Amino acid sequence: MRIRLIALAALCGAALATAPDGHGDLLPATAGRQFLAFDTAGDGTAVEVVGHLPTARRITVLVPGTDNTLATFDRGLGGFTHRAPAVQARVLYGAAHRREPRTAVVAWLGYDPPEGFGPAALRWDRAEAGAAELVRFVAEVCRRQPEATVVVVGHSYGALVTGRAAPELADCVTDLVALGAPGMGASHVDGLGTGARVWSATADGDWIRWVPQVRLAGFGHGTSPAAPSFGARPLPAERVDGHDGYLRPGSDTLGALADLVAADPDRSDTAAVAALSAVAAVAR
Repeated sequence: MRIRLIALAALCGAALATAPDGHGDLLPATAGRQFLAFDTAGDGTAVEVVGHLPTARRITVLVPGTDNTLATFDRGLGGFTHRAPAVQARVLYGAAHRREPRTAVVAWLGYDPPEGFGPAALRWDRAEAGAAELVRFVAEVCRRQPEATVVVVGHSYGALVTGRAAPELADCVTDLVALGAPGMGASHVDGLGTGARVWSATADGDWIRWVPQVRLAGFGHGTSPAAPSFGARPLPAERVDGHDGYLRPGSDTLGALADLVAADPDRSDTAAVAALSAVAAVAR
C-alpha cells in the first residue's frame, strides 16, 4: 500500500495526517508530525522533518544505513530506539537547537537500504539509486529555502549514499559528514567531486573498522573516510558506543556535530568550526 501524504511544496504550516488504520504497530505513529514522504510499499520509506523547516537557516539531512525500513524508523533496529532514524533526528535537533534555534533536521529514509551484509551491502547499486533520490530531495529543499544551508550526515551505508551523491548535490550543501562509514566511494576526499567540507568519525569500538578498504570487481566501498590518507576532517568519536552510538546523548560526536550544524557556514573563523578544526589537527 502506497501513501504519499505531504509534498515539500506544501510543508509550510502543514502537518501530516495520521496513517491509515490496519497496520497496528508496524508503522510509525504519524499524528502531529511533519512527513514529506511516507510509503508502505516494499520495506517502506519515510522522510520526516524535526523543527520548523520554513524558518530554518541550517538544515541537516540524516541518511541512515543498512537494514533500516519503515518498521524500524521509530523503534530502531533490534528494538533499540537509539538506532532509529526518527529518534536520532530528535536527539541531534535538540542538541543543535540549543546552539542555533533556526535549525531543522530531516530523517531521510528516502531510499531502500540493503539488508544484512550480503552482496547488496557490498555493492553500490542501492547507494547509486539512493544518491539520485537524495540529490533530488536536497535540490528541492534548497530551491524552496534559498537562504538556508544544508549539512548531509550519512551513517554506515548512508555515508556511501552521501558520497555517491556528493558531485551532484546543490551548492547550498556546505558540509558532508560520514559516521561509522565503510567508505564513500572514493580513495580520497578530492575524488568526491564536491566543494563542501567533508568530515568523518569512526569510534575505536566500531566494528566497521574491520571492513576491508577495497574496491574490486564491483564490490567494496574504497578507502574509509576515517583513514588519514582519505583527507576528511576528523570529528571526535570518544564516548561513542559501538557502531550505532554516534548520535546518542553524551557522545563527543553528537556535541561536535551539533556545533558544526549551528555554525555560520559563511564565516570560516566561526568559533565552532575553528574548534572542530583544532580537534582535527590534534587527531592527525
